Amino acid sequence: MKAVVYDQYAPDDNYAKILKVKDIDDPKPKPDEVVFKLKAAALNYNDIWGMRGVPIAIPLPHVSGSDAAGDVVAVGEDVKNIKVGDRVVSHSNLSCRVCKLCTSGREFDCLNRQVWGFQTGPMWGAYSELVHLPEVNISKIPDGVTYDQAAAASMTILTSWHMLVGRAKITPGQTVLIMGGGSGVGSFGIQIAKLYNCTVIATASPDKLDKCKELGADYAVDHRKDDWQKEVYKITKEIAAKTGVTPGVDLTFDHIGQTHFNKQLTLLKYGGTLVSCGATTGYDAQIDLRHIFFKGINVLGSTQGTKAEMDDGLYWMGKGKIKAEIDSVYTFEQAAEAHTKMLQGKFFGKILMKPE
Repeated sequence: MKAVVYDQYAPDDNYAKILKVKDIDDPKPKPDEVVFKLKAAALNYNDIWGMRGVPIAIPLPHVSGSDAAGDVVAVGEDVKNIKVGDRVVSHSNLSCRVCKLCTSGREFDCLNRQVWGFQTGPMWGAYSELVHLPEVNISKIPDGVTYDQAAAASMTILTSWHMLVGRAKITPGQTVLIMGGGSGVGSFGIQIAKLYNCTVIATASPDKLDKCKELGADYAVDHRKDDWQKEVYKITKEIAAKTGVTPGVDLTFDHIGQTHFNKQLTLLKYGGTLVSCGATTGYDAQIDLRHIFFKGINVLGSTQGTKAEMDDGLYWMGKGKIKAEIDSVYTFEQAAEAHTKMLQGKFFGKILMKPE
């Protein structure tokens, strides 16, 4: 089968130098595994981190990709609930499933956890014509959801659902700030918050603001402005004048990190919550602790989520209440171009790759 392979790192982000389409061995399913023919895979920032070899040195040679959707072509002898011909999508959180953390519903905190397609290998990821995963890391795609939509949703709807529902315990009627609403997780964050009947303020670059509103955001703010937080607070004062609530936001959804972190804290109401799943702009955030202790703010970390949470998101996609935003589609041969586009940030939603 063909796969996108690299056998050296690219700390200079020269993806064309390292990414090659090569023939590798077809996978044979282990007793608990499912093999499916790839229809679509989605890009994530962990693919870039892997190619840089930072923050961890991932196995080489490497096949990247953590989101994959396709048709099942083979199953192991111990597989119970998946059969040949099923339309399926990957759940990329590989955990032991037997430790105390896993069996208490915290598989995302498993000490032996790996992100498939990022930490796994060599040669085990989504960017290959045939994909193999344990049955516990496979979900059926609901009727009405395409392969492209399922691949685009896999990790991002899982992450967003876990952040807002699993960790932050979002409740109807809250004012929710979605940072980076034009990203994969941000676009789902907007829709999940609206599913919970919240008032949503999304931030994005100027070219993405209208699209955030099309997804359901009630307001959209350019977070590249130095005083973007003042505009957000002005909006919350308008909301307060109409509803009688206190100005500020109840919940802020962050994956931007260093450059915008403290300003989010200033916007939170007393008892408000910031939930973070990443730090695209850097991890060394400057924090004024007074906002945390004086206002009783909750700062929550979040990473990936449970398979059940991904299935919840897919369910609502099947009902037409949430959709995946797909920016563009590339072939394996165009892998370097696709990853360069993601690095530049000039996209809305998810970037996909297909074998051809």
